[in-house]
Amino acid sequence: MTSKVDLRSDTTTRPSAAMRKVIAEAEVGDDVFDDDPTIHLLQERAAIIMGKEAALFVPSGTMSNSIAIKVHTKPGDEILLDSDAHSMINEVALPATIAQVLTRQFHSTSGIPDVEEIASYMRKETLHSPGTGLLLLENTHNRAGGAFIPLNIHKALWKIANDSGVPVHLDGARLFNAAIAAGVDASELASCADSITFCLSKGLGCPVGSVLCGSREFIFKARRVRKMLGGGMRQAGMLAAAGIYALDNNIEKLSEDHRRAKRLAEGIADAKGIELDTTSPPTNMVYFNTKMAAKDFANHLSLRYDILSGTTFFNRIRLVTHLDIDDEQIERAIIGIRHTGSTLGV
Repeated sequence: MTSKVDLRSDTTTRPSAAMRKVIAEAEVGDDVFDDDPTIHLLQERAAIIMGKEAALFVPSGTMSNSIAIKVHTKPGDEILLDSDAHSMINEVALPATIAQVLTRQFHSTSGIPDVEEIASYMRKETLHSPGTGLLLLENTHNRAGGAFIPLNIHKALWKIANDSGVPVHLDGARLFNAAIAAGVDASELASCADSITFCLSKGLGCPVGSVLCGSREFIFKARRVRKMLGGGMRQAGMLAAAGIYALDNNIEKLSEDHRRAKRLAEGIADAKGIELDTTSPPTNMVYFNTKMAAKDFANHLSLRYDILSGTTFFNRIRLVTHLDIDDEQIERAIIGIRHTGSTLGV
């Protein structure tokens, strides 16, 4: 075995030869001056796909969420988000530090929010308490194993938020995975949010970037916050060209990632030393618990079998399929995990 099987994340994808070609040939300008033509093309394309008026190219999904939270709220507001949301756990306390808002957490079942619970949390600002300034949803839900929120739940939450006068931001880092799994168009999910972000640098295979979509007024304000956070880029059309290529060529390939994740889960379902979450992962993530420290399991898997995995808790492993993983590598991963479980887990 000479090549590693990198299942740590779908962020590890590398641009293909065809994508590198469009990057090299991209027409560029200065995006801070708003005159990069390829940036314009990407933003226009993204807005159309999501059914929104406008869009903004940003360096990362974390920055995109930061911008959305800050634009939608004022300091001292309360935002509602899942207790395991990326913005709650993995974005370095950005709601508190950048937007200066209070977070109120709700709990989901397998990544799906409880509509009645969220309805009960909506509140108006008073002399004594903050008002609800934003409802933030994540689809797919990373820590829930790549689970997707069905369209009917989105619609119910959208109505509750509208009735309460509360905007909705959708962290759709892997939105196209969710849309494919749910059997709907991405724009249908996006229609249940005032703003939405999706990542180009995960399953779509780009080296850098996310796109934030919303109304023209929202994006006008978002551009200023992006500048404030240091996200103004210059000849970024090269990166935008990769994004355009991905939207044209890589969305449909996500279904193959889902198929391979299911094959991986089925292949290790009865492996010794591990406890698998499910043999039917909803999208492109496979989670399992180990009987020993996850870092020891991951180290053995890497050193002995050249398989890279992600550790999320003391005894929890995450595997993510993506554009750079093929069927042969999935079979290698199954063998390596089964052997590692037999060696260390009994």
